[in-house]
Amino acid sequence: MDFDEIVAAVRGKVILPGKYSGYKDVCTDTRKLKQGDIFIALKGERFDGNDYAVEASRKGASICMVDEVKFKRGGIEKYTTVVKVKDGNRALLDLAELYRSKLDVKIIGVTGSAGKTTTKDMIAAVLGAKFKVLKTQGNFNNQIGLPHMLFKLDDSYKAAVLEMGMNSRGEIHNMAKAARPDAAVITNVLRAHIGILGSRENILKAKLEITDFFSKDNILIINSDNDLLGKLKIDKFPVKKVGVEKPADISAYDCVVKEDSIGFKVCENGIRTGESFKISLPGKYNILNSMLAIACGRLFGMTYDEIRRGFDNIRTTSLRMEIFRGKKFNVINDSYNANPESMEAALDVLKNFKSERRITVFGTMRELGEASHKMHEEVGEYAANSNVDLFIALGEFWEDFRKGFEALSKKGKFMFFNSKEEVLKFLLDKYIKRGDTVLVKASRLMKFEEIAEELKKNSSC
Repeated sequence: MDFDEIVAAVRGKVILPGKYSGYKDVCTDTRKLKQGDIFIALKGERFDGNDYAVEASRKGASICMVDEVKFKRGGIEKYTTVVKVKDGNRALLDLAELYRSKLDVKIIGVTGSAGKTTTKDMIAAVLGAKFKVLKTQGNFNNQIGLPHMLFKLDDSYKAAVLEMGMNSRGEIHNMAKAARPDAAVITNVLRAHIGILGSRENILKAKLEITDFFSKDNILIINSDNDLLGKLKIDKFPVKKVGVEKPADISAYDCVVKEDSIGFKVCENGIRTGESFKISLPGKYNILNSMLAIACGRLFGMTYDEIRRGFDNIRTTSLRMEIFRGKKFNVINDSYNANPESMEAALDVLKNFKSERRITVFGTMRELGEASHKMHEEVGEYAANSNVDLFIALGEFWEDFRKGFEALSKKGKFMFFNSKEEVLKFLLDKYIKRGDTVLVKASRLMKFEEIAEELKKNSSC
């Protein structure tokens, strides 16, 4: 990108010219900024990047983009050009859109209410058996993180698998505008964020924003087992349907779910291929995620043997269904996030686990709005039917967990604690015995990975 293109893309105005000699990277955090980088000042709830323009310049920024002037001219080095933009957060997306337009890389966007991170990891593993692939790292799946992923690309990559999360309408639209995905995957439409968006139908509309810039040359891959996605009727671009033991373009049959693996065979275009897969991930839901990855592999012209090799190299993102087998007890860490359906899917994994006793440590599911009480109660009921021996709850909706669990449980015990420290003290000092399994899960802000990590440290003592 040359200088004039950069300024035009962000609709900026040069307010302090410097001796510009090119750029090396794009940065939004002065702690990570290197000499020659473009610095874009972002505003958040607890920070304002405009406060760091002088620091960015002193660290060697070639361009500083600000949406508010909070510096004195004498503080800016002569090699730094300052560009004023209307909104720094918007400028980041606009600059990423320009950069993406210069890349000869196929981009697959992945979204959905649950399973998108694991599906992203699976797709990247499958395609990685044949091509050089970039995938979204960590939680870089929002309007700030996604542009940074795009800036990591160059034409040496054949494909990029980019996750797109959201909390409200318009966010996926903005990311799709920047990334311009060639293909998109929607894992499902469930009740996550229903407290913000009001209904599953509105959640579907938000997820479909990933196709806002699609034409007949793009393709949407969906989980047609999901009731809302299965009813989709779209004529503007091709839609490939994926399912499990239901009619679809690509579906699974002869499914086997074991303690820490899944197996299935593939039916493609109505023909039972006999091609079989065994994947070292737990949970029936991962059969569907695997089928979405297989559909992407076939879209890229891969053979089933190549796809199998890809699955052998899966590297899943941390805090998602991590199974740790200790000498004394086992820990299932699925603490990255939580909604009713993902809670139930995690309980299915726990139910299939060979264990002396099954223990859950569950916390609040956020962003469920007026349905929060009902949905926490539903999870309690599901746990009761999943042979949970001890249900431990923290957070504001613990009474709803208890109401559901105690209404149906025949042998299980329910306990509430006020803190993570109290939970750990009780489990480690008084309760856990050899052969037990503990499932830890809650919405991200509760930081339940702290519980999981401490349990893992003590699981072999």
